[in-house]
This record gives sequence, C-alpha cells and structure tokens, in this order.
Amino acid sequence: MMKRMILAATALCFLGSPLQAQGVPKPPTAATKAANAAFAKTLPSNDARDQEFATRGFMAPMPNEPINTPDGRSAWDVRAYDFAKGNTPETVNPSLWRLTKLHAKAGLFKVRDGIWQVRGIDVSNITFIATNSGYLVVDPLTTAEVAAAAYKLIKEKVADKPVVAVIYTHSHGDHFGGARGVVSQADLDAGKVRIIAPEGFMEHAISENVIAGNAMSRRASYQFGTALPRGVTGQVNAGLGLALSSGSLGLVPPTELITETGQELDIDGLKVQFQLTPGTEAPSEMNFFIPSMKALCLAENANGTMHNILTPRGALVRDAKAWATYLNEALSLYGDQAEVLFTPHFWPRWGNAEIADYIGKHRDTYKYLHDQSVRMMNQGLTGTEIAEQISLPPTLSNEWYNRDYYGTLRFNARAVYQRYMGFYDANPANLNPLTPTDSAVRTVALMGGGAAVLKAGRDAFAKGEYRWAAEVLNTLVFAEPTNKAAKDVLADTYEQLGFQAESAIWRNIYLSGAMELRNGLGSPRSTSSSLDTIRNTPTGDIIDLLSVRLNGPKAIAAPISLDLVFPDRKEHWRLTVSNGVLIGTPNPKGAASGTTYTLPRSAFLGVLGGQATMADLIRLNAVKIEGDGAALGKLLGLMDTYDPAFPIVTP
Repeated sequence: MMKRMILAATALCFLGSPLQAQGVPKPPTAATKAANAAFAKTLPSNDARDQEFATRGFMAPMPNEPINTPDGRSAWDVRAYDFAKGNTPETVNPSLWRLTKLHAKAGLFKVRDGIWQVRGIDVSNITFIATNSGYLVVDPLTTAEVAAAAYKLIKEKVADKPVVAVIYTHSHGDHFGGARGVVSQADLDAGKVRIIAPEGFMEHAISENVIAGNAMSRRASYQFGTALPRGVTGQVNAGLGLALSSGSLGLVPPTELITETGQELDIDGLKVQFQLTPGTEAPSEMNFFIPSMKALCLAENANGTMHNILTPRGALVRDAKAWATYLNEALSLYGDQAEVLFTPHFWPRWGNAEIADYIGKHRDTYKYLHDQSVRMMNQGLTGTEIAEQISLPPTLSNEWYNRDYYGTLRFNARAVYQRYMGFYDANPANLNPLTPTDSAVRTVALMGGGAAVLKAGRDAFAKGEYRWAAEVLNTLVFAEPTNKAAKDVLADTYEQLGFQAESAIWRNIYLSGAMELRNGLGSPRSTSSSLDTIRNTPTGDIIDLLSVRLNGPKAIAAPISLDLVFPDRKEHWRLTVSNGVLIGTPNPKGAASGTTYTLPRSAFLGVLGGQATMADLIRLNAVKIEGDGAALGKLLGLMDTYDPAFPIVTP
C-alpha cells in the first residue's frame, strides 16, 4: 500500500492499460448531432497553421508494433490510434477530432538543425538536442520503455550518440519518469550524464500530491480515461497528447539545479540560458533558451491548449496571475530572439513574429481569465455564476492553442474563485449542507418519489437537456443506488455530454462515469516502478503518509511512542501517537521513548510495503530492537488501507 501511495503521488500516472468496456455504447442522439454540427460552425477552420506545424519536419514513423515492458505488458501501441483518420465521427466533438488526428502522427520530427522530437508515443514529447559529443535530452517521457524506443529511433535515423545530459523542465511524472530509458546507472555513477532540473524539483516531484495520492490517482483514471477502450465511442485523446504510457516509472535525481533566472550552463559545448517559473503549471518549473540555435523551450507554460488552473484529478489551485507574469517575462527575455519554439507537449512553432504572438496571447488568456473572474467575484458572483458568464475575446478564443482541449475556461474560472474565496460561496444554505445522499433522499421524496424523478430525467434527456438531466438523475442515483433504470439513463446522459465535449478530459470523465454506471467498479491497474521514487522519498514525507492513514478514532485510546534509527541515512525519528494524531520528530531531544528500532531505512520501507515482516528482519539480524518489540506492529495496525477504486458516480 505504501508503495502504491507513493507512486500514485509522483506522476500523473498510477494508471494502466485500457480495460474493455462491457456495456454497449449508445449512438449519438439527434441533439448531440445538432450540437456538434453547430459547434463546428464556430471554429476558426480557416487557420491551418497547426496542420502545417504538426507535420513539419517529419522524418520517420514509429514502428507499427507494441512497445512492451520486460514482463510482456504493452507500454504503448501506436496501432491503438489507427482509427484517428477521416471525417469527424458523430460521437466526437469536431474540434477534439481535429486535435486527435494531429496528435496521432507518431514518429521522429526535425525541429531545426540539431533539434529533434519524438511525438505520439506518450502524453508528452521527448526532445533530443545535439551537443559536441552526444545528445541533451529534454523531458524523457513517462516511462522507460517508450523513452528507450524514442532513443532507438533517433539513433537509427540521425546518429548513434550517447546521452550526455537530461533536462527536466518541471516536476510532473510525464517529464521525468522515463529517464531510465535513455541513461544507464553505470554512466550516472561514472559522472558521464548530467541531470538538470529547476530548484525544488525533488521536493515537488515526490511530495506535490503525496498526501492525497490515492484520491488523486482514482480521479486521474477518470481524467485520462484509463479504463476506456480507445476508439470513437471511447478515449480519443488526453488533451495534452494521446494518452499516458504504462510502462516502468522511475526517478533519477538531478545532479545540478537551476536556482535563478539568467543562469547559464555550458552543456557539452552547448550554452543554455534558463528562466525559473515556479508556481505556474508546476510548483517547480523552468523555461530555457539556446542562443546559438535561437530556440526557446517554454516547458508546459504555453501549450497548444488552454491549461488547467485546477486539474480535475485534484491538486493545489495554480496562480493564473503569476502564470501570465512569467509568460510576459519570457516574452521580454527571448521574444525578439527566438526563431523556433518547442514544448514537451504538442508541436513546435516557427518564426519570430509567430512565436511572439503565441506567447503574448497565452499570457493575455491567463491574465484575462484571472482579472475578469476576480472582477465578477467582487461584484458578488459565485464561481459557478462566473463560469456561466465568462468568455474570451475573439482575438484570443479564435486561436486553436487557446481552446478547451485540456483545461477549460469554465472550470478555470471556478478555480480562480476557489483560490481567493475557497469552496464556500457565502450563502448560509451552503454553510453546513447535508451529505449528497441525505439531500438526495429528501429531494426525491419531495419530488414525488423515484418514479417521478426518473420520468423527469428521461424527459430532460429526450429534450437534449443533458446538464439538467445529469443533475436530476444523479440525485436519484444517490437516493436509490440500486435503481438500475436511473443508472442506465444517467449513463446515457453522461455519454452524450462526453460525445459533445471539446475538452478531452471532460469527455474522458463523462465516458468513465457512464462506463462505471453500466458495469460497476473495475480493478485498478498500475504502472510498474524501478523503486527510484520510493528510495528518493524523504523520510518526513513517508511519515506524513503514515499520519494521514492513521485511523484517529481508533488511535485515541492507543498512545504509542517509539524511535526509529536509520544508520545508513544518519537519521533518527521519534514517532508518537496521542490524541489520535501521529507526530514525527527528527533528531528528538529529551528522554528516549523507551522503544527503539535500529535498522536500514530500506528495511523499514520493505515492512511498510509488505515485502518483509518484522519477524523476517529479526531472523536476518537486520534490526535491533530495544524495549517493546510489538510497538511498531501496534502502530501499523492503526493504519487504514485505502481502496484504490472507491465509488465516484454512486454513493
């Protein structure tokens, strides 16, 4: 469980391969067909720059075969998106279908002389930059297997050279998890490879989502459509790219950090200038510029889509104002120099005027979103009301890269409200509300019972009023969770909303909800790990994980105090349980607890992860115990085990 929690927190990606849906998807309704047809007429279809940029420099396709893990699982299969061809299906929003076709071109691309990308084999891109004697790799994908496949392709098509350095642009797993696919431990140990990251990288790569890892992992499976079959009635895209790969996730720690904007490094003869952008898309993030190539990398701060100010999987709310500020700084620093711009998602852009306009309009989008949301907030509107009213100026909304493919304007407006005001909207009725189930039971009774509510939901569905139908039927499902008819119609409703969604992650969320209503909860699947993440997790974070697993009501009557000494780490921690709270104190002062366990930290982690027991350690003379040898067992016995597949669309 501990291993699962840590891995879930480090990437986006305690997720797995798609499961085959059992329920039969329904066809699009007349209302959905009409909605998608009307939506198509609003799109800037005369702007074909993305079609040119997404295919420019194509050199070679990925082999048309699965990329497998050592144990034979598929980490990626380019054939899974063979359906992304031709005219828009009636089950996919026309704007999202356009994006899917552009993302589905998998292979090696030349960005400019000395810079190449491999795209279409993960949610992110991997970039190779020529140095004097090898390659600088930027953001080596989510898992090692796909990164290795990309490296193999460039060695075959460009040059067989070693990787001399890796840059992590930020602290999300799809940008560092595949490092083991391009660097060997032997080269790392010999100092042949530099790993460069922004200040705070390790702290945030491990701990950004650690505390709520299980909940975030479960919600991420909805956001990325992990359980959905690939195809026109299922998952077609993840917004930033096609999907997350599902191989081996690792974490190679940085060997050097960027600590200030303007810092310059000589990387095997290549001069690179850095701009720190903390607290934007990630807590630890940076852009960089290569003067000799006039090439600018904007990390994940400017993508081919509006990004999330609050990701639906869950995270701390990001700062749209700071995001705009750092983009403005990038424009000031590099806007008059850059001739090519590339990012770890989507495709590059070329030409100084194009790049300056691109950065400026991204900046203005996040600033407009922030400023207008706050303006309406100060007029007394709630987040939901702001979301219903806000719209971008046409000069911004008509750019494909400001569309709602990943983040959405509506969701982001509510996020800005939440950042300033929290979840409470100041209405006294919402100060201490009933639980969804309690409210639903009373509401259904007030509406005349389940049959009347079901009829109202069916009537709303028949009229194409799917947002209202979802509210009505969700209430009925929470009041009567065994009402199969209600769940079936609600599933049909979510499905139509998914078919209409421009946002890939909204589509995935709706369709995942529909699948679970029809088929029940599935079994979660996970990426495998090299244990890098666990080894590099600070002990304080491990104890924080234990503290949020502690069942407080049980622990109230069970005071515990014990010391943990890890000689291999030169660490001494005291764990105390009192008042239902676990406190971890490093280098404790005062009298000893009376119970001390002295052991390697790796052995302690093995006990937490279930790979060993205290009896095993005692038998192997791997632990020295002074005092109550049962104390640690008592502590672990107070820990809850999380359900990685807890219900979402049912109580």
